[in-house]
Amino acid sequence: MTRPLSAALLAMLLAGATASALAASGKEVYEAKCALCHTSGLAGAPKLGDKEAWAARVRGGVASLYRSALEGTPRGMPAKGGDLGLADADVRAAVDYLLASAGVSPRTAAKAPAPKPAATVKPAAPTPVVPTPVASAPAPRAGANPNAFNRLLTPQSERNPPPAEDGIHDPASPGTAALQPPRTSFQSLPRSNSGNHVDWVAALEEKRVQPRAAVEDANAQPTVMDLNIVREVKGSMPDVVYPHKQHTEWLDCANCHPAIFVPQKGANQISMAAILLGQKCGVCHGKVAFPVSDCRRCHSKNKSPAATAAGTGAAQ
Repeated sequence: MTRPLSAALLAMLLAGATASALAASGKEVYEAKCALCHTSGLAGAPKLGDKEAWAARVRGGVASLYRSALEGTPRGMPAKGGDLGLADADVRAAVDYLLASAGVSPRTAAKAPAPKPAATVKPAAPTPVVPTPVASAPAPRAGANPNAFNRLLTPQSERNPPPAEDGIHDPASPGTAALQPPRTSFQSLPRSNSGNHVDWVAALEEKRVQPRAAVEDANAQPTVMDLNIVREVKGSMPDVVYPHKQHTEWLDCANCHPAIFVPQKGANQISMAAILLGQKCGVCHGKVAFPVSDCRRCHSKNKSPAATAAGTGAAQ
C-alpha cells in the first residue's frame, strides 16, 4: 500500500493538489501506519486531536518533528512508524495530518515566537547572590510500575495465581475451589526464568507432560517439522531463530498458517510493537508461551563481526 500511496502523493504535489487532497493522503498514511499508537496513546504517544500534546512537540520547529517521525525517538517511536519502506514524503504528510487534527499549523508552529521571560524587579541595592537549589525530579509513586502498559512483564507476585483469582474461572463456583493451583501443579516441572517459570520444551522432552495431538484421537501423533527459520534483524541485536520443531511438537501447522503467518518469504512484517500488542508472535507469547522479556530466547543467532559493523554503520 505504501508504494502506490507515495506515488499518488507525488503526483498530487506535481499537479498542485489542494490542501484538502494532501490532507487526505496524510490521513491514509496515518490510518495505515500510525493509528495503532496515536489513537490509543500507547506508550505515551500523543493522541490524534490532542492540541496540547502536539503543540508541545512542535515548539522546536516542524523540521524537528519530521526528523523524529523519520528516524524514531528513544521514547519508543519507531522510525517511520515501523515501516522503513515508507517514503519520507508520506511520513511528513502523516505528521501534517496529525498536526492539522489538533488545530496546529506546521508553518506557524516552526515560526512560533519563544515565550517572553517574566519581568523581574531589580533590587534597590546589590544583594548577595544565593544559588537556588535545583528541584529534583519527583520520586516515583510507591508501587508504580513504569511498564504497566506491557502485559508481558507480569510482577512476580501475580504469576500463576490460584483459579479463583486468575480472572478466567468463576470465583463463586464451588468447582473453582476444587481445582489445583498452578503453583502446586508446576512444582515437579523443569524451571524457567520467564513466563510462568516452567520450561515447557524441557518438560515435553523429559516426558513430564504428554499433550494430545488431536482431541478426538488419543493415539494420534503430531507431525513434527525440524526446520529453523532465521530472520535477519537490523542493528546490533542478534538475529531471530524460529524453530519449527519445538512449535510443531505442540501445535499443528494450521494453528499458525495462514491466519497468523503467511507461509511465503517476505510476506510477514513483524515488529516488536505488533508482538507487544498481541499480533504475530504475540498471539501466543505473553499469553500461553514465554514473554518477550527474555530477549535471547528468540534473538539467539549472533551476527558475524562484518554484519554487525555494517548494521551499526547503517543505523548511524
